[in-house]
Amino acid sequence: MPAVTPPDLATAPPPDLPPAAGPIPEPPIVVIETVRVEEVPPPAWPPVPPYDSTLPRIAPDGWELMPDEPPQGVLRRLLTTHKHFLGLLNGGLVAHAQYGEQFGRGQGFALLFRLEKLLAWIVRPFLSKQLRDLPFPVQLRRRLEILGPTYIKLGQVLALRQDILPASITEELKNLLDRLPVVTFDRYCALIQADLGRPIGELFSWIDPKPLGSASIAQTHRATTIDGDSVILKVVKPGIRGTLTRDAWLLKGLGVILQKILPRYQPKRVIAEFVEYTRREVDLRREADNAETFAANFADLPGVAFPKIYREHSGGRVLCMEFFSGYKPSDPEALALSESDRDRLIDYGAAAIIRMIYKDGFFHADLHPGNLLVLPGPEGPRLGFIDLGMVGRFDQELRKTLLNYFYSLVMGDAEGAARYLVHVAQEGPGADPAGFRRELTEILARWGRSKNFKDFSLAQLILRSVNMGAQHGLFFPVEMVLMVKALVTFEGVGQILKPGLDVAAVSQSHANKIFLDQFSPMSLGRQFLRGVPDLLEALGRTPGLVMEGAKMIEQMARRAPENPFAGLRGTIFGGFCMVAGAVLASSGTPWYYWSILFAVGLIAGLSRKR
Repeated sequence: MPAVTPPDLATAPPPDLPPAAGPIPEPPIVVIETVRVEEVPPPAWPPVPPYDSTLPRIAPDGWELMPDEPPQGVLRRLLTTHKHFLGLLNGGLVAHAQYGEQFGRGQGFALLFRLEKLLAWIVRPFLSKQLRDLPFPVQLRRRLEILGPTYIKLGQVLALRQDILPASITEELKNLLDRLPVVTFDRYCALIQADLGRPIGELFSWIDPKPLGSASIAQTHRATTIDGDSVILKVVKPGIRGTLTRDAWLLKGLGVILQKILPRYQPKRVIAEFVEYTRREVDLRREADNAETFAANFADLPGVAFPKIYREHSGGRVLCMEFFSGYKPSDPEALALSESDRDRLIDYGAAAIIRMIYKDGFFHADLHPGNLLVLPGPEGPRLGFIDLGMVGRFDQELRKTLLNYFYSLVMGDAEGAARYLVHVAQEGPGADPAGFRRELTEILARWGRSKNFKDFSLAQLILRSVNMGAQHGLFFPVEMVLMVKALVTFEGVGQILKPGLDVAAVSQSHANKIFLDQFSPMSLGRQFLRGVPDLLEALGRTPGLVMEGAKMIEQMARRAPENPFAGLRGTIFGGFCMVAGAVLASSGTPWYYWSILFAVGLIAGLSRKR
């Protein structure tokens, strides 16, 4: 198939053009005529021809081509998924009989173990020879890879659920493929032109024919805009949207079945979370919105950078963003930085993570060392965040509770941290919140006394606390797990740049600032203004409520028999209402609740019998 770009544009970036020249003085003898750069027309691109699957398809060096075949129908996909599901169950039986231990001691357990051995022997010939002798976590990973992009993405999400799944499974799922098959370069360019609705030559002067990366949903290439900006092009692969929609429907049905078999691992809930996050990732406009939101949130912190989005070069399935020319924190260039520069990068990281989670409630939910870059610059290195398709969100109440939890941790308040974490948890069947709180307090107090950051980091402490909740029937929002992943990544990068880093000490100053900002006059003023509509509504309803309260108290007084303690009873009731109103007011409860209590208490005190 003919290339969609001229050979010189498809193989190397265009050479730098000379800068615009000003008028050249005329020598005494020779007159030199100048040509301005802006008068040189941009290179013309031939139109992208329709994709033809019958033509030879050539894979880039080092890459495997994505199968160019129509997606399976729902029925056929259901049968394929069902086959691998049954294969996984039978493979788990064989693996347990081969690698697992006997259930217990005694004649009954021995008989059960022999029965398992017999069933494993019966089903073994029907399993794939390449999979049946592998441990169960490896079988799970391999079957997810065979089922394709949707299930690979599911496995990557499951690898984060260390609070629910066993460590052996989550560790193995981290090895899922992240270098998946690609589409050909001409198909890639055709996808760009189809989504943007404009000829490529009007937007880009060069696109690298070799992919920079290929994940389960999108494929990325380097490019140069027609204005000379170096960018990254991220394009959703063909058929992915339909495949994800179809597989999501099947997975929801599977989640209902698994919920009855394995309720402890909350499969229905995990699958629902996966479907929601994946649905967001397929629309690249969301990632563009995320990048611009992050940039706005960190406009006052120049040491933290997010890629600029080129909206005129982007669409629903194409994302064009600034190319960050930097290096990973683990690269030799980062380790060669001066100690002051490395300390500055660590401080930037702590400020960014804590602000994302505990101030903005909008954080990078797919943070790992590959999504962090050190960006050199004349004023010192900066920290760049990339791959912003997956974000986590905390509402205001959850954000405040988690800030109090984190603040208690770094301040060494074990009981307070345990109390706030229990408040976040959701109770399952047979939950034991008191036991969880007691055990968690002991762990946090022990960590606070030792603080061995090499073996027991702050992020690992939070992760262990979340994992322990499942043992007591308590479950946490998926955003909690994503938050822990961000903290673990920050700690890991910090330990690379500065071994033995005290993360709690680095984080304390930033946590203190955010914690105290809640009580600043400006913050309190904003909270007051947000409550003004509710206050006005409550004030409008107060006269009617006061009258109703007065009538109710009067009716109660008429029915009550005369006794010497009647006045005392009214005084106590009125005082109780006013104290309760004061407590609610100090705790941030909406105005109309505690104002009504004040009114009722005042009426009760004034209407007591003399």
